[in-house]
Amino acid sequence: MKKYIAFLRGINVGGNKKIKMITLRASIEKAGFKKVQSYIQSGNILFNCNQESVLSISKKIEAVILKDFRLEVPVLVTTKESIMSILKDYPFTNSEEKNQYFVLLHNSPDKALVENFNTLKFETEDYYLTENCVYLDCKQGAGKAKLNNNLVEKKLKVTATTRNLKTMQKIVELAG
Repeated sequence: MKKYIAFLRGINVGGNKKIKMITLRASIEKAGFKKVQSYIQSGNILFNCNQESVLSISKKIEAVILKDFRLEVPVLVTTKESIMSILKDYPFTNSEEKNQYFVLLHNSPDKALVENFNTLKFETEDYYLTENCVYLDCKQGAGKAKLNNNLVEKKLKVTATTRNLKTMQKIVELAG
């Protein structure tokens, strides 16, 4: 069995799409996933399974959430190795750790949209876009950032979910 990580987009944020992690873990286990654990309330799930396709795993977890919680929640499934690679490639070497964010893209954006996106400028934010992540340096913190998850989704026409450095590092640690 291989260990996977699922990032759920937009649950338990601002009082929306509330799901208790204990109940979510039970639902995911009932669906056949093993050694299910969660980290904080914002939808970070680690589990083991025999499937190899992260897309099929994503769809299965999305179906479980829809059935058990009546919520449509995009789910990005990845591996520890992928997260480690994303962390290693963070491009802003002088950035304070508290300002480092990762907008994880569910699929690669269209080339023309990437070109348009790369023309955007933000006074207190730096970003770098790859095929699976928008790296952010939010110099005044994410709460004041103009470049946020919703803007990334709108401009690139992809589903995305954002995590801070601390969460990404803890997920890698929990993945063992």
